[in-house]
Amino acid sequence: VRRGSGGRGGFRGGFGDRGGRGRGRGRGGDRGGRGRGRGRGRSDGEKEDWVPVTKLGRLVKAGKIKSLEHIYLFSMPIKEYEIVDFFLGPPGANKLKDEVMKVQPVQKQTRAGQRTRFKAFVLVGDFDGHVGLGVKVGKEVANAIRGAILAAKLAVVPVRRGYWGKKIGLPHTVPNKIHGKCGSVHIRLVPAPRGTGIVAAPTSKKILQYAGIQDCFTSSSGSSATLGNFAKATFNALAVLYGYLTPELWRETKFTKQPFQEFTDDLSASKVIKSRGAADKYS
Repeated sequence: VRRGSGGRGGFRGGFGDRGGRGRGRGRGGDRGGRGRGRGRGRSDGEKEDWVPVTKLGRLVKAGKIKSLEHIYLFSMPIKEYEIVDFFLGPPGANKLKDEVMKVQPVQKQTRAGQRTRFKAFVLVGDFDGHVGLGVKVGKEVANAIRGAILAAKLAVVPVRRGYWGKKIGLPHTVPNKIHGKCGSVHIRLVPAPRGTGIVAAPTSKKILQYAGIQDCFTSSSGSSATLGNFAKATFNALAVLYGYLTPELWRETKFTKQPFQEFTDDLSASKVIKSRGAADKYS
């Protein structure tokens, strides 16, 4: 009978002495000359430098675009969450705050049985006219929340605010009655006098607070107990506030160049520099 080095026939290395490589070494001991591991990793204080991959990201990092409003003016899609961080700051460090509204399990029936994943709803906002809502499903709660935060940043929209009566002080409420819908949930936002506060359910009240609305009446119908649809309906109502022009915005249109046209030379120059760097790397 051919025996392995571990003293048990038929199994290389055996079960008893772990292939003659010693006992009692514990975890994290000598790796037997098999490399130095996977590196020391990054500490919390270290942060990777942002390398933009879109034309809009390159213009933002170069300082050609000064604010998010400049991006919204030309309806340019934001495909990198770092653009929002650049203007509003990461959560906890600057104006942008985030909150997990709900994490719920969702199941799918497969041939092997039920597959359970977790669905996270995350709200981000700066309490000053910018709000975003993100939804993400993941196998683990932490991954779902992380993905929902990124999705919420990419979905940040400007929120128009106005007055209930005379235009005294800063805007404090929605400029007019507005309606939002998702699924069976309908919500109606109505301007309120200064000092009224937000008269709403906890879900919609939180979204209005993150958007910077101080006073507002609300009316909802449908299955508002479904938090996901209720939150999306409120977010949709706020998102369309800039979707139409009221009489005070009826000004003569002055056409200006889109940033991609205005800074086309800068974009082409950065592309040439990037291609040269790649050529030097492989030369």
